[in-house]
Amino acid sequence: MDERLPFTDIIRGDMPPWVMRFVKGAGKAINHYRMIQGGDDVLIAASGGKDSLALALALSVRRKWLPVDYTLRALMINWIEHPIPEEYREKLAAYFDALGIYFEIADERQFPSSFDGDFNCYLCARNRRRILFQKAEATGTRLIAMGHHLDDLAETTLMNLCFRASFSTMLPVQEFFGGRMHIIRPLIETRESVTRRLAETYDLPVVKPVCPYDQTNVRASLKPIISSLSRIDRLTREHIYNAHDFSVCLMADRNGKTPPADSHQT
Repeated sequence: MDERLPFTDIIRGDMPPWVMRFVKGAGKAINHYRMIQGGDDVLIAASGGKDSLALALALSVRRKWLPVDYTLRALMINWIEHPIPEEYREKLAAYFDALGIYFEIADERQFPSSFDGDFNCYLCARNRRRILFQKAEATGTRLIAMGHHLDDLAETTLMNLCFRASFSTMLPVQEFFGGRMHIIRPLIETRESVTRRLAETYDLPVVKPVCPYDQTNVRASLKPIISSLSRIDRLTREHIYNAHDFSVCLMADRNGKTPPADSHQT
């Protein structure tokens, strides 16, 4: 029997302080980089995992707190070769409906013929991003929100530093096509432990698509290393984040005025 709490409690505003801090933390990153402003149309990359579902929840709740409005849509790319269980289509649709977010599932090939039989994490991510860009362009959407969090940033930093001799990482805001589109990462300052706790406490319809490299890729190998470093200094992830210069990620004002801070933001 599932003893988790209903996520609708959060939608109604009945949330414990740690959930409030989670939503406010996402709002802090959004405000700092001006990721989302009034009138924006945002496409959420919904993988079905805990992070993207937590992101959708935060963006939906935050929208209720603001004196400005923005449009939220969500797209899940369902790989035909590794489809999600059929019952989760309904569960995910009900979840996003409760959040007031239009939701679509796109059934796509994970191994397109253009790969010539080759496959790795980079090609998979590039294929997913290509589909997201195409869907966003079809609706004139400029912003694609992804659920990458602070742990993802720290792991990417170490991966690039140790294996590519580059001190670089994923960006809070990433520009594409000369500024016609941007990928935004509102959870970039949020630890993975928070989204994990959210999924363990509330009945989010988390479904993890099958990935043949899930436990053997470099990122999975770096997770325990980050955890070990955090036992020496609990702010290891934050230190790695602060070591980067993200000043170029500050988005331009699209409304002629500074976007308002969250009404619940301290």
